Amino acid sequence: MTLTLTRTHWFSIAAVVLALLFAGAATVASAGGDRHSGGHGGTAGAAAAPAAGSADAGFARDMAVHHQQAVEMSFIVRDRTQDEEVRRLAYDIANTQANQRGMLLGWLDLWGLPKVDPGAGPMAWMAHGDGGHAAHGAQRPGAVMPGMATRAELDRLAKASGKQAEVLFLQLMTDHHKGGVAMAEGCADLCTVSQEKALAQGMVDAQQSEMDLMADLLRARGAAPRA
Repeated sequence: MTLTLTRTHWFSIAAVVLALLFAGAATVASAGGDRHSGGHGGTAGAAAAPAAGSADAGFARDMAVHHQQAVEMSFIVRDRTQDEEVRRLAYDIANTQANQRGMLLGWLDLWGLPKVDPGAGPMAWMAHGDGGHAAHGAQRPGAVMPGMATRAELDRLAKASGKQAEVLFLQLMTDHHKGGVAMAEGCADLCTVSQEKALAQGMVDAQQSEMDLMADLLRARGAAPRA
């Protein structure tokens, strides 16, 4: 059974993606201008740089890693199926998350902060705040963060083909998005840089929409998201 995606599905996702890309471009321009003008511009510039142990920095580092795996999985499934719907979704995810990853790493550069902090474990920044925050979703042994696939799961995806590859990709990416949404919600609550908070909320909206779409694609293939 082949699912024909509605224009509303694709247009709504595309609208969110374009909004994020324009917001990111404006943020980088504002940050760069702030650095050169002595810190009188936007909040993402050097004068307002967050601390290395802040939620802003932690989210940027962790989400960059999280996004990199989504890009990797998307490129794997692109070569393991000829299904146009799944290939189009994989392309959209890879393109969006690669661009967002570039923004996050660019902010770390602008803030003068390292892209890796050996002294802080993954997700440590989510413990900031009065009530504390915890990432949703189980973290399987071998996974770097909640929602991320293990090396063994990535190997399974690389060896699968056709419908089997489509179902596994959609299940793994649904788990991945659940972890990503939890992280983005944490930043929307805890981060202090307004542009980063806006980007995080955009991630929540876009990835929740994609999870609805992936549930439809799985249903059309007689499968469902993993428990």
